[in-house]
Amino acid sequence: MISDHQKGKMRLQVRLLGLLAVITACKCSYSPEPDQRLTLPPGWVSLGRVDPEEELSLTFALKQQNLERLSELVQVLSDPSSPQYGKYLTLEDVAELVQPSLLTFLTVQKWLSAAGARNCHSVTTRDFLTCSLSVRQAELLLPGAEFHRFVGGPAETHVVRSLHSYQLPQALAPHVDFVGGLHRFPPTSSLRQRPGPQVAGTVGMHLGVTPSVIRQRYNLTEQDVGSGSTNNSQACAQFLEQYFHNSDLVEFMHLFGGKFAHQESVARVVGKQGRGRAGIEASLDVEYLMSAGANISTWVYSSPGRHEAQEPFLQWLLLLNNQSALPYVHTVSYGDDEDSLSSAYIQRVNTEFMKAAARGLTLLFASGDSGAGCWSVSGRHKFRPSFPASSPYVTTVGGTSFRNPFLVTNEIVDYISGGGFSNVFPQPSYQEEAVAQFLKSSPKLPPSSYFNASGRAYPDVAALSDGYWVVSNSVPIPWVSGTSASTPVFGGILSLINEHRILSGRPVLGFLNPRLYQQRGAGLFDVTHGCHESCLNEEVEGQGFCSGAGWDPVTGWGTPNFPALLKTLLKP
Repeated sequence: MISDHQKGKMRLQVRLLGLLAVITACKCSYSPEPDQRLTLPPGWVSLGRVDPEEELSLTFALKQQNLERLSELVQVLSDPSSPQYGKYLTLEDVAELVQPSLLTFLTVQKWLSAAGARNCHSVTTRDFLTCSLSVRQAELLLPGAEFHRFVGGPAETHVVRSLHSYQLPQALAPHVDFVGGLHRFPPTSSLRQRPGPQVAGTVGMHLGVTPSVIRQRYNLTEQDVGSGSTNNSQACAQFLEQYFHNSDLVEFMHLFGGKFAHQESVARVVGKQGRGRAGIEASLDVEYLMSAGANISTWVYSSPGRHEAQEPFLQWLLLLNNQSALPYVHTVSYGDDEDSLSSAYIQRVNTEFMKAAARGLTLLFASGDSGAGCWSVSGRHKFRPSFPASSPYVTTVGGTSFRNPFLVTNEIVDYISGGGFSNVFPQPSYQEEAVAQFLKSSPKLPPSSYFNASGRAYPDVAALSDGYWVVSNSVPIPWVSGTSASTPVFGGILSLINEHRILSGRPVLGFLNPRLYQQRGAGLFDVTHGCHESCLNEEVEGQGFCSGAGWDPVTGWGTPNFPALLKTLLKP
């Protein structure tokens, strides 16, 4: 007698053989990313075709299952009024829920094997396959692709990419979302060093933002540090050869740390940390995450993109999918224009954020440093939203400045603070009331043709983003600015709140937005003055949105007042 299990296995093998026969015989194909922008970004140049025998590393995103169920779970796990609040899933739970069907996994694996792909490896969730192929094999496997080497960006980064759309066999449409390592160019950091105001210091004044200034403004005492007795941890992600030096962290804490307890070194580096010069971005992220979230174990995810065909941001997502134990708070100073990314890619990355939310992770992304942004569509201007800032499953951090740059005063909008409305994601229910109130009460809105009022609105919160001191390569550097600074500061503060929640037996904060909007900005300093930049034309005259009472798409609900925010977020 043949068992039911054996019968099922035989049926799967028959279906698999049939599919592979169709893939081999049929010339019909489709483009998984027909809307991916295929123009060379400014500042990049081609160095010519890549040698056909050169090796590539490509990542195949496999179709997942039960995504509606995943979305439902995130809602109830993140809603404080739900009985399931905080009962987060393990990585293994998530894998069981979303992993591709066995047919999908085996079909793609066999197809790649037949094409000569080598060293294919997956992740715990089994929804990505990363393989090595020669350029010749890849161009045969992905008709239309044509690999060139390009160089660009401030660090003269080399990448291998195709500016031609690729095709997949039509039979793979139910099995593959997209192929990573072909199209997307690394975005460059918009972190900038602004000239400081020319005023002599006097009593009560400061000459730039330091940890002591952050602590004074956001009401953190010397005792507001990690206890060292929990498994609490936090992380930041670095890309494109952005490295930090522990020696810089030591000097930074010596110069600017004050008297609060702190850790002298990063607890763990996930990925490859190079021995090159430290980057200002990496130095800033590590120093302010570890001084705001002081005395809390800190990890750095390093995705340098050393293999020229890798997409570093995608590599970071793969790391998250392969670790059962992760830090609770992750801060990421990375973003790209929504319109530069394919629908397949952007929706899949959004699903990856859903998976993180289901596991109880708090993901914080910088809102960007271009205000509302600006682009021209058929000769007409529109604002230009940023992603991942526009994802409904992350908490996005905008930027502020002191009203008086030399005093610890109330905050106003930092004109670079990114914000606006997504053209891809609909407005999530958790923020509908707040956004409707802003649109109704704002005295001066940009023309309605400039933004999608029904889209996901961001940022959600903000922190100081102007005039930071950073130590990088042993040199103190003043007046570093960008939402890349505000994001680790807010992340560190949330890590301190997680510490209190853990010590009191409560679950960690996880995906923060549903709670944040339910509490209507409680525990935050409302920022009500200032506007951010946008298109320079007659209709908007360089001005995007303006802040006001309550939530706004420039500074969100506002900046942290630690004792009040702790009290608010300590509630069950």
